[in-house]
Amino acid sequence: MPEAPEPSPTALVPRPSVGRVFEEARRVRLADVSPGGRLRLDAATRFLQDLSADDTADAALPDAESWVVRKTVIEVRQLPRYLEALEMATWCSGIGSHYAERRISVVGEHRGAFEAATTWVHVDGGSGRPKRVSEAFAAIYGEAAGGRRIKARLTHAPVPDGAVDRAPWPLRFTDFDVLQHVNNAAYWEAVEETLADHRDLRAPLRAELEHRGAVERHATVERCHRREPDGTLRVWLVADGAVAASAVVEPVR
Repeated sequence: MPEAPEPSPTALVPRPSVGRVFEEARRVRLADVSPGGRLRLDAATRFLQDLSADDTADAALPDAESWVVRKTVIEVRQLPRYLEALEMATWCSGIGSHYAERRISVVGEHRGAFEAATTWVHVDGGSGRPKRVSEAFAAIYGEAAGGRRIKARLTHAPVPDGAVDRAPWPLRFTDFDVLQHVNNAAYWEAVEETLADHRDLRAPLRAELEHRGAVERHATVERCHRREPDGTLRVWLVADGAVAASAVVEPVR
């Protein structure tokens, strides 16, 4: 059976003229870059995580830790380089019943620049099940969202039956965070490892990673990938036989 086509990507919404926008400065450091000196996508994702955490701390958001990333989109015009100073800004770009979308804009002093959006699920701290977004959250972030409603639907195709490159992906102690799950940024390391074998696929590009389930400490994980005729790169992380995360990286022409 042929694979169902994926929906066209949604454009990232611009910075709002009203509402809360949180700003922070950062510099690209040695541990953030590839051997060639460009910012890696996993390091960029850590930047997004840290900026998001600093924003919610500054806003004194109730239940600030009760959010789980469902999807991250990164659109890269030019990846920042080693020691480049960055100006970062983040705001809420949409709210759903149990979800919220966070936009991030990053601009470097030497023309490095990328835009990102992360979809977060609000979860109950005890059960881990999705929980409705609170009025307190809407009071802080709703104005910037401008009434835009979002969902957290996943759209990536499953691992196809046809030709796919497969390799073990051993888990490391450093992959896990305080929630005892593989940290969001660690999934992007699998994407970077795959990109190392596809050096023609560089900025400008759009990369999207979806999370379907948590990877536990003793899981057996396999990295699968396939390059499509149009240049798109697809990556899947399969844990104990089920897709835990998938990524699509495509050139922007």
